[in-house]
Amino acid sequence: MSRKIILFTAVILLINGIIFAQDFGFGSEDDGETSKSSTSFTIGGEISADAIPYIFDFNDEETSIDSSWNVKLNLAFTSPYLDIFSVSNFNKDSINELWTGSIISEKLNYTPLIIDELYFRAYVSAVNIEAGYRKLTWGKVDSNGPLDVINPIDYTDLIDITDIRSRKIARPMVHITLNAGSFSKLEGVFIPNFTGHRFASEGRWAPIQYEEMTNNSKNEITKRLIQNMNKIPGFLTIVGHLASSGLSDNSFEFPDTSGIEYFQTGLRFTTTVSSADLGFQYFYGNLFRPNYCLSDDGINSFINDLSVNNSPPNIAGSYFGNISLLAPQINYTRYHQIGIDYAQVLLGLNVRAEAAINITEDLNGDDGSLQNPFIAWALGFDRDLFWGINANVQFDETIRLLNDKVGDNPVFDSEAGTDITSSRVTLHLSKSFLRDKLEFGVTGVWKVEDTDFYIIPSLAWTDGNLSARIAGGIFTGNENGELGQYWRNHFMKLSLSIMF
Repeated sequence: MSRKIILFTAVILLINGIIFAQDFGFGSEDDGETSKSSTSFTIGGEISADAIPYIFDFNDEETSIDSSWNVKLNLAFTSPYLDIFSVSNFNKDSINELWTGSIISEKLNYTPLIIDELYFRAYVSAVNIEAGYRKLTWGKVDSNGPLDVINPIDYTDLIDITDIRSRKIARPMVHITLNAGSFSKLEGVFIPNFTGHRFASEGRWAPIQYEEMTNNSKNEITKRLIQNMNKIPGFLTIVGHLASSGLSDNSFEFPDTSGIEYFQTGLRFTTTVSSADLGFQYFYGNLFRPNYCLSDDGINSFINDLSVNNSPPNIAGSYFGNISLLAPQINYTRYHQIGIDYAQVLLGLNVRAEAAINITEDLNGDDGSLQNPFIAWALGFDRDLFWGINANVQFDETIRLLNDKVGDNPVFDSEAGTDITSSRVTLHLSKSFLRDKLEFGVTGVWKVEDTDFYIIPSLAWTDGNLSARIAGGIFTGNENGELGQYWRNHFMKLSLSIMF
C-alpha cells in the first residue's frame, strides 16, 4: 500500500476516532450559523439499491439491466467551537477504487469516489471557518443557476439529473462566513485547484461532442493532406490510417489543473431588505466545460513531419505522424463573474432570480481556444395550483458577447457553429396523496435552441424511513441536440432505500 493511501486512511481513522470518543446520540446536522452549548455526535445514513432497464435494449438479442447499490454513512460531531462532518459513499466503484489503491490520485484535483463530503467547521466569535471537501451552493434558483459556480457536476449519466446536490463533486476548499446581524452574512471561499464537469468518455452517455471533435479534426487534417498530396510519399496509406484510427478520443490530453495556478476564489454577501432576499457575489475561476481547437501552425507542422519521415531512405507510408505536433489546445477558460440574485414572495409566487456578467480572458472574442464573455440569467417561481398540485418553473439563458468575432470553422474556434444563446426551460409538477406518503411528479427539461426534451415522470412511496420509487426518462426532439442525442437511452429506474 502506498504512503499516500496509508496517510489518507490514517486521517479518516483519526477523525472517526475523535468522533467516536465523544458521548453520542441521534439527531440532525446543525447549520452552523450559531455556536452551540453542548457536545453531540450524530450517526445516520441510507442504504439504497437501484435497477435500471433501458427500453431500447429490449430490441437487442442480449438485454442487460444496470443495477447498483450504495451505502451512505453520515457522521457529525458538534461542539461549541468545532464541528466535524463526514459523508461517505460505499458502492462497488468506491470500494474498487479503495481496494486497487487508486483512492489518492497523483493529481491533487481528483476527489476520491468514497468522499461525498469531509470537512470541519470552527467557530470564532461571529466567524465560521470551514475547511475540507465541501459541497457549497451559491445563488437562489433551484436548478443549477448561473451563480452556482463552486462545485462541478457529475454528468457521467443523466438518470438523476434533477438532484443537483447529490451530483455535485465535492472540492477541497476553505470557506469563511461572517454573520453580520440576524439577516446578513459575508462569505469567502478559496479553492486551491480546479476540476471540470465529469463526463462519460465512452458508452451510452458519452456526449456527441467527443465524436464530433475527433471527426472534425480528421476532416480538416485530411483536407490539408489532399492539398499537399504531392509532397507526402505514401499519401494514400497515410490517409487510410487517419480515417480508421489515426486519431482517437484519447489522443489529446487535458491540461493538468491540480496546480495552484488554477486556484479559484470568491466573495458573496447576502442580506434581507424588507421582504426581499438579496445576494451579491464576485467569483474568479474557470468555466467547467473545456474548449478544444487546433491551429494552422500545428496542422502544418504535422504535415511537414509526415513529408520528412516518409521520404527516402524511409519507406513511404510507414510513418503516420506525431500527434503532439498538432498542438491541440484544450483549455478551461479563466473568467471573472459579477452577479446578483433575488428572492421574494410576489402575488402568491415564490420568485427567484439570478443574473451575472462573465468576463473571460478572450476580451476581443477572437481566440478560438477560449470562450467569449457572456451574460447569464435565470428566473424561476413555484406555486400551489388547483387540486393540490405544485408547479415549479425555471428559465435559464446565456447570451454570448462579441459573437461577430467567432470563427466559422469548429476546428479552429471551439464556439464556431454554436448559437449565440443557450436557453433552457425546466418545469416540475408534483402532487401528494395519502397524507403525503405517495407523491407523483413529472419533470420536463426543454432545450430551446435544439428543440429537444427530457421528460422524467416518477412515483414515490415513503413510509417512515423506508421509501420506494419508480421513475422513467424519455428523450425526444432533435436527435443531434444536447438532450435529444440520448434518444436510445429511454429508461426506467426502480429504487428502494432505507434511512437509518
